[in-house]
Amino acid sequence: MTRLLTIAIDGPAGAGKGTLARRLADHYRLNLLDTGLTYRAVAYALIQHALPLDNVSAAETAARQVDLAKLDRSVLSAHAVGEAASKVAVFPTVRRILVEKQRAFATTPPGAVLDGRDIGTVVCPDADIKLYVTASAEVRARRRLAEIESIGGTADFTEILADIVRRDERDMGRADSPLKPAADAHLLDTSEMAIEAAFLAAMAIIDDVLAKRDKA
Repeated sequence: MTRLLTIAIDGPAGAGKGTLARRLADHYRLNLLDTGLTYRAVAYALIQHALPLDNVSAAETAARQVDLAKLDRSVLSAHAVGEAASKVAVFPTVRRILVEKQRAFATTPPGAVLDGRDIGTVVCPDADIKLYVTASAEVRARRRLAEIESIGGTADFTEILADIVRRDERDMGRADSPLKPAADAHLLDTSEMAIEAAFLAAMAIIDDVLAKRDKA
C-alpha cells in the first residue's frame, strides 16, 4: 500500500468495535490502536499512585507519560480501570495530550486502524474510512456477561446493564469530544450480527472506498 490508510472506528462500549478493529488491522496490514487504552493508562497510573481521579494536574502528567508502545491490555482491561478511565476522559487537557499522541500514531506508515469514541469526529476527522459500530445496551450487557462467565467469573446482568447505560451517558454527554457518529461515518449495528458478519460488512465498505480512491 503506497498511501497512508486511516480507518476510524467509533462506538459505545461493548459494541464489538475492538474485535472488529483487530480483524481489520490484521487483514489490511495496518497499525492498530485502541485509544481507550490510552485513557485507561492514565486512570491506572492514578490508581497505582493512590491519587484521586479528579486530580486534573496528576492526570495531565500521567497522560504525558503514556507510551503507546507499552499499553498492556491484560492489565488495563480490568473493569475498575475502565470505570476510572471514563472519569478522567472528561478532562479537556488530558484529551488534548492524548489526541496529539493518537494523531502521531495515525500518520505512521502504512497507516492505522484506530478505535475509540471520537476518532472520526476529533482525532482523525480526515480518515479515509469512518465506521460507527453500535448495538443495543441490552445486547452489549449480554455480551459482557458472557465474556465474564467464559473466564469463570460471575456477574449480575442488571448491574452490567446499568453500568453500560451510565457509561454511555458519560461518554455521550461530556462537553469535550462527546461520543457521536461523524457526519460521514458508515453505521454498523451489530445487535443481530456475529463478528464474522460485522467483519465482512466492514470489509465491503472499506474495499469500496479503496476501489474509488484507486480510480481517482
